[in-house]
Amino acid sequence: MYIPDYDKALYYTLWGQWDDLLVLMVRTNDDLLSKRIEVFLHAFHYHAKEQEVMNSHEELLRYIDHAMGQTPAAAMMEV
Repeated sequence: MYIPDYDKALYYTLWGQWDDLLVLMVRTNDDLLSKRIEVFLHAFHYHAKEQEVMNSHEELLRYIDHAMGQTPAAAMMEV
């Protein structure tokens, strides 16, 4: 399971640690998480419209929340 990746993604996203989020994007095995991070970082660095950045940020947080909710409790204990 990828729960540590989701925890890291949530932490990095909430605290604005974009370099660490970029490293996580490259290293994670979850293709959807990687793509959501990529879309957000691209919007953050290249889009002039604040609404586009906010939308991609919300989509990333929504995906992390969904993925963590779909992970069985037993898998969350494994590290």
